[in-house]
Amino acid sequence: MFHALSDATRRAILRDVSREAKTVGEIAGPYSMSLAAVSKHLQVLERAELVRREKKGNYRIVRLNADTLRAAQEWLAYYETFWTGQLDALQNYLETAETPGEDVRNGNWNGDSGDRSEEG
Repeated sequence: MFHALSDATRRAILRDVSREAKTVGEIAGPYSMSLAAVSKHLQVLERAELVRREKKGNYRIVRLNADTLRAAQEWLAYYETFWTGQLDALQNYLETAETPGEDVRNGNWNGDSGDRSEEG
């Protein structure tokens, strides 16, 4: 699923069909790509179960499958506390660092002042 979401065009298509179901032609309208290219994007979204296509007469109607996105959101929410804690620790370190302009790229943002040189 995250592979499908990694592409900006596919994210835009999802945003578009989240508002209302659309035909493939309606989805392709805003993009400067062929119907075949849009169809390939839709296939990726279908394999990830993010959209469903239904045949209505001569048209294929594309709808958002919100249940799959809900599962992704729940998975991400679980890790949000980890990210928030790490970012809070970084912010706290940066705000309380004694040496203005100290280079924190050496990985010393968690408060440990260990020497990073190699022994050998």
